Amino acid sequence: MDIGVKIKNARIKAKLTQEQVAEALSVSRQTISNWENGKTYPDIISVIKMSDLYGISLDHLLKDKEEAPMANYLGYLEESTNIVKSKNRLSELILIAVYLVIWAVSLIVFWFFTSGSDGMGYSLMFLYILLPVTTFVISLLIGKNNYWGRWKWASVFVFGIMYMLAEYGTFNIANMIAFGKINVPSFEMILVGGFISALGLGTGSFLKFIKSKSK
Repeated sequence: MDIGVKIKNARIKAKLTQEQVAEALSVSRQTISNWENGKTYPDIISVIKMSDLYGISLDHLLKDKEEAPMANYLGYLEESTNIVKSKNRLSELILIAVYLVIWAVSLIVFWFFTSGSDGMGYSLMFLYILLPVTTFVISLLIGKNNYWGRWKWASVFVFGIMYMLAEYGTFNIANMIAFGKINVPSFEMILVGGFISALGLGTGSFLKFIKSKSK
């Protein structure tokens, strides 16, 4: 038996109208109709909600009379999951690319389009405005969308390293050229960049938590 037929029978048995179910699930009545007629499939969250709403087990909705899982619906769920994963991977790559482009362009502008006191002022603007804001915003998006799962917190160290390299690749090297001496990287910059990233990640994770509680 198709899942559409099952959820329709379960709704009728529970003595609920499509409008009532649509309101409970925060979808349109047409969406409920499409699910029951087999035109589209409900997502797994909606199936779980209908299981509670109709007072029947999730196992009953997802298995046929022979107690075998419904291949079509499970295939749909797998395909949907793969699509979501692909979109997440693309979003992750875009975020990385955006950060690296801003980071690289900033260094290029510093070395090829500024000079003297202008270069020093640009270095300060880059280190204390542009890069910190970029780091915070991208970290916030990572936390809000839970990109990389539990490994997302490793980005705090990565952003810290990149922040240190940015300082070393602009202000520090310019200082070495001007005074003819060798400077070691300012390792404390790792803490600064890491702190900004952690603040963004924490804010994003908090927003995600608030959103999940409001559903």
